[in-house]
Order: sequence, then structure tokens, then C-alpha cells
Amino acid sequence: MKFKTTPYHYNLLKDEERLSVFYEAIKEFAASNDCSNLVEFDVGCGSGILSYFSKDYFRKILAIEIDPKVADYTRENLKDFKNITVINEDATTFDFPEKADLIVCEMLDTALIDEEQVPALKNAKKYLNENGKIIPQSIVNVAELVEMPRENIHYDDVGSNTQYEILSNPVTYDKINFLDDFKESFNDVLRFKINKDGFKVNGIKITTFTLLSDNIICGPTPMLNPPLLIPIEPKNVKCNDLINLRIKYDMGEGIQTINVNYE
Repeated sequence: MKFKTTPYHYNLLKDEERLSVFYEAIKEFAASNDCSNLVEFDVGCGSGILSYFSKDYFRKILAIEIDPKVADYTRENLKDFKNITVINEDATTFDFPEKADLIVCEMLDTALIDEEQVPALKNAKKYLNENGKIIPQSIVNVAELVEMPRENIHYDDVGSNTQYEILSNPVTYDKINFLDDFKESFNDVLRFKINKDGFKVNGIKITTFTLLSDNIICGPTPMLNPPLLIPIEPKNVKCNDLINLRIKYDMGEGIQTINVNYE
């Protein structure tokens, strides 16, 4: 099926690894549940591809999209499927008419820092049945110290040649289960051990791994949580040096909220 969409959503559709893990997670949910009388919310549905993956399983799918142009494209894409309703509304405030058994909500930004879906999911969860599930299920954030050539915050170009040197052990610093109530601000000290000589630390790399379910995990892809590189004050280091950094940011509020300082 050919989808009519915007250039941005076209790039999302080209990311086959991203598509495949969501497809497998939805199929896995359907295989372990009788979905013939179940309801799904597709929050921030974009082109409608995840609703399309779900169309053969659920009694009803409510696909919510805030952008009117995108919503028009999505209606056209999904017009043949009577169990899918495309709604042009703001999912952060929308009063859902019934409860869902599954919420599908793509969380595309690393560590959720620039992720507009955070407040949308918070609202949608109010309408999730007691035993309902969310895809993705959770994320895990990992940080590493690096030497990098650029002096600005930027995303890694996944799949291209690496333009930085990793200098420390990886630190797993935050695990978020979307079914839980989680703090939307992060503020903590991370402790790193340098494992290379002859370099200068001038950045921190954040990598987010997405758990679609207990059995499906996806690392960064070009359009799903590409690693984020954040500049810090340069410091000459040697092997076995210990570095403490306080990192702060607000999820859903943008990369301008990031603050990293030595402790």
C-alpha cells in the first residue's frame, strides 16, 4: 500500500527497522489477546502506518493527529478500513469517548527530551483500561563521555561514520516504564570512568533503547531515538580518571532545557 504523506513522515516510512519492530510488537499483542472486541488508541498517528498494522485485529481504532494536513492524508490512507476513525485533535487535551485496551504511541526522541508525545501519552493513559498495555512498553537511557569535533548539541547520523571517540564506560541512568507514573524532569549526577588515554572529554552522548515489549527491543535507528551529543566544558583526561556530571532536562520541553555541569 502506498501512503500519501508529508516529507517528514515519508522519511519515517523509509526507516524499515523502526517499522518492523512496531509491526512485530502489535502482532505479538494480537497473538496473545482476543482483540475482536478491543479498542486501540494510535496517539500522534502521523501517516497512519501503525493503525494500518492494527487494522485486522481490533474492533475499533481511534487514530489521533493534531496536524490538520497530516490528518487529511491519514484519512485518505485509511479510508477503506471501517474500524479506524481518524480524529484531528490535540491528544494532550482530547476527551476520549471510551477506554482503550492498547495505546500505540511512538516515542521518537532520545531520552524523551524533545518528545511532544510525553504530554499526549499522559492524557491518553487516563483512558487506558486497568489491564491495558502501551507500545512501546519502556525505554532505557545510557550515557557515555566522548571527544567530538562539533561544539553544538546535535543528533548522531545513525548508520554513517562515527564522528566522535567514546572515552568512558556506558552508564545506564534512567529506565522509564510508560505504564507507570514517571517524573517528566531528570536531575541527577552521573559517574563515569575514563577508559582511554590521550583524549579530551568535551561531550556526553545519550543513547535510548526502546523496549516495544518484553521480547522486542530496538536500538537507535535513523528516525527512532538517534543518539544525542551534548557539548560540555573540555577537560583533558587519562585512563581510570573518574568524572562526575550533573545532567538536567525536562522531558517534552526541548533540548534547550538540557544543562550539564561537572560536580
